[in-house]
Amino acid sequence: MEEEQKSESEKQPLMNTFDNKEGSFLTAKLLVALLLIAILGVGSGYLLSKKGSISEVNLKGGKTSSSVSKGTTVGSSDTKTFRDTAEGVLKIGGIDGEGQFHLQRPGGESQNVYLTSSIVDLSQYIGKKVKVWGETHKAQRAGWLMDVGRLEVL
Repeated sequence: MEEEQKSESEKQPLMNTFDNKEGSFLTAKLLVALLLIAILGVGSGYLLSKKGSISEVNLKGGKTSSSVSKGTTVGSSDTKTFRDTAEGVLKIGGIDGEGQFHLQRPGGESQNVYLTSSIVDLSQYIGKKVKVWGETHKAQRAGWLMDVGRLEVL
């Protein structure tokens, strides 16, 4: 019986070797697919960057800047939160990523008030002389950065 076990163990090795004939991980098909994905990604990014930004937003049912009448007041009436005020002509553009809009005031660029708002759609009042109520925030580059809560067209 021992002889039978010896002959069986001699026939079947304890450890088997594996053939590594499957090829490498990076096949031609995989390389072509990765290259195609990269080209499509770069191409779509290029096309989206050329689309540009929208200078005036007109939401469905909203007013355009030309249809806004003098004396119109929009936004919150919370004067405790929005206690700071400023007047000027509303223009598009912030400074170095701070604010999406700014109020142009007499005295030059140093007197601009840079504005953001999650309450009032400021894009409807571009080019209009307005008075805004808001909360002043700390800024890195802007002299005055305000979160607008209320706006009145002058």
